[in-house]
Amino acid sequence: MIEPLYKAMIELTNGRITSQFMKNFSQSKLSKKVIPSFSKLYGINTQEMKRGLHEFETLHDFFTRTLKDEARVIDLQPKSLISPVDAVFEDFGIIEDTSNITVKGKIYSIHEMLGDEEVLKKYIGGNYAVLYLSPSHYHRIHSPIEGQVIARWTLGGKSYPVNKAGLKYGKAPLSKNYRVITEIKHSDGHVALVKVGAMFVNSIEVTNLNEQVKKGEEMAYFSFGSTIVLLFEKATFTLEDSLNLPAEIKLGQVLGKVGQ
Repeated sequence: MIEPLYKAMIELTNGRITSQFMKNFSQSKLSKKVIPSFSKLYGINTQEMKRGLHEFETLHDFFTRTLKDEARVIDLQPKSLISPVDAVFEDFGIIEDTSNITVKGKIYSIHEMLGDEEVLKKYIGGNYAVLYLSPSHYHRIHSPIEGQVIARWTLGGKSYPVNKAGLKYGKAPLSKNYRVITEIKHSDGHVALVKVGAMFVNSIEVTNLNEQVKKGEEMAYFSFGSTIVLLFEKATFTLEDSLNLPAEIKLGQVLGKVGQ
């Protein structure tokens, strides 16, 4: 009985009341009791966690868990760009001259997503990548490349679901939801890391305000399932040939190469 309730509330809800209830419940001591069944429902790999199930005080605490140092391998090739998260790599394509992209048959505006005309100019003709995090994924966000953080900004208010149904039928959640954007200048150009909130619960916590970031260094975390959109300048990124989308990927895995 309780497990279908988790699933409905986390993956299917699109109402403010149920979302706020889930947020409050997940941060309460009462939620500690449901951690084992939540872990079982979503097939969480408990062997890679730094702490055991009994050590988490709340469901939120468990959801934002950290992993053992050896749990993920960060590719350190100089020109590789890695996945910043555990996720499903849902989509990849070109940012049109109109600033539009098409995800799950729905048109999104990168202009609206970024909210800055000058920043947008760098990405016209470049590429985008959409990485979806379900409740089963590790929810900490890491830097996809080594470089200098040149800007951070926040946009949007309330958030709508960003699962597959939300992307297809929702109110353009990738460009309208609450989002925290980090722009990184690397050796071959710029990449924008757009962290998109979900389910009206604007739960993106920044954990790193350094001006310089190393590849694989933690930057933030999601409190609930959400989405990352990566934006690349024109002719600065080549997708890894072996990836057949949609693809289940891990933090540290190579998404492609930067440079010519």
